[in-house]
Amino acid sequence: MSFNIGLSGMRAASKDLNVTGNNIANAGTAGFKQSRAEFADVYSGTMAVSKNTVGSGVQLASISQQFSQGNINYTQNSLDLAINGSGFFQVSNNGAVSYTRAGYFGVDKNGMMVDNFGNNLQGRTLSPDGTLTDKVGNLVIQTDSQAPKATSEIGQTFNLDSTNVRPANAGRPSAVPPEARVFDPSDPLTYNSSTSTNIFDQQGNSHVLTQYFVRSDNPDQPNEWEMYVLVDGRNHQDPNSEIAPFTTLNFTVDGKLIPGAPQDPAPNPPAPMEFDQSGVLILQGWNPARLNAQGVWETNGAAAEGGLNIDVDLRSATQYASPFAVNSIGQDGYTTGEMVGLEIDESGQIFARYTNGQSKVQGQVVLASFANEQGLIPVGKTQWIQSFQSGEPAINPPGVGTMGTLQAGALEDSNVELSDQLVNLIVAQRNYQANAKTIETESALTQTIINLR
Repeated sequence: MSFNIGLSGMRAASKDLNVTGNNIANAGTAGFKQSRAEFADVYSGTMAVSKNTVGSGVQLASISQQFSQGNINYTQNSLDLAINGSGFFQVSNNGAVSYTRAGYFGVDKNGMMVDNFGNNLQGRTLSPDGTLTDKVGNLVIQTDSQAPKATSEIGQTFNLDSTNVRPANAGRPSAVPPEARVFDPSDPLTYNSSTSTNIFDQQGNSHVLTQYFVRSDNPDQPNEWEMYVLVDGRNHQDPNSEIAPFTTLNFTVDGKLIPGAPQDPAPNPPAPMEFDQSGVLILQGWNPARLNAQGVWETNGAAAEGGLNIDVDLRSATQYASPFAVNSIGQDGYTTGEMVGLEIDESGQIFARYTNGQSKVQGQVVLASFANEQGLIPVGKTQWIQSFQSGEPAINPPGVGTMGTLQAGALEDSNVELSDQLVNLIVAQRNYQANAKTIETESALTQTIINLR
């Protein structure tokens, strides 16, 4: 019996050495989770057992995986991903799904996000219109050029100086008909202030929209301004006309803009600007223009018949006794762009950056969690597969529920603590030696009995 007990102890110590050795070997493996050998004693399986029954040795009860957090190590690769918290990356090898904490990811020649073994990273994919869906599948990076977008909205916040008076060369519109107003963009004495904004047509061509502000002298409207608008220095509706369409802006006594205030009669041609019901100014019928070889302005073909409309939101404009200043300005158009890089935020959303300064979502990494992580089956390559004991995975984006967050440009180190493993190594070695000594002692006793005469 002592031979079997000692032999079982040596086998157990050998298993312990194997587990500890594997932990030490993977101390530098990103995403690796250390294991622990768990043992149980063995007693006779007969019915004749009592409190005085002598044990029959030891057996390996389980090899338990320790899914504690590893250190986050920052790298130079923006597509390296580390999970800070719970969860696993989900990867697919031709439909065979596995789970990993090793975040070595990149983009293959087909634009697919893959790990260092070529498995496809799984995440929320895009719909045909470019918005995120709830469908989980292979993440694909769209590497083609970004199409341009024509400007359709402009938002501005500016202040007009209430101490300004009507410029000397701007005429007296309160005493003459509107068509006799004097405005010349080349003469700064015909306007008080101006501001310019880059806008884009449907082909991605850049244009300059300039607004000129002129203080009115209308005695019935002491807080009235005229706003003239030119695109590329021309009438935005008729590029061969230098006449600047205008509208009037009226402010309350406390300096707030009155959206949609009544407009003056427009010069010839009619000013294609009006306020909608929400108080947003509509720049109607813009025909993007260019100079041809003969030096004549002509439409550049970037707008269909009827032209483009641009909503200009001036509702935050003010009139205070301080110098003219544009506090914020923005527009939603852009030219075409080439992809220059990828970024991934803490929620797992993947953004492509383009040379035109724009960014576009490409998908969202998802994480998987299990009710019983110990039930996962390790299959090598720092991957696990689900089992009946682990249960079905719960799939969510990072940061949702109990899921951890993502850290881009980083990897999770192995959670092996080498000092602990070296101590375990010594303990396992001593156990092996002690059990070998048990067998040696039993052998000596047996030899003594054999030598009896």
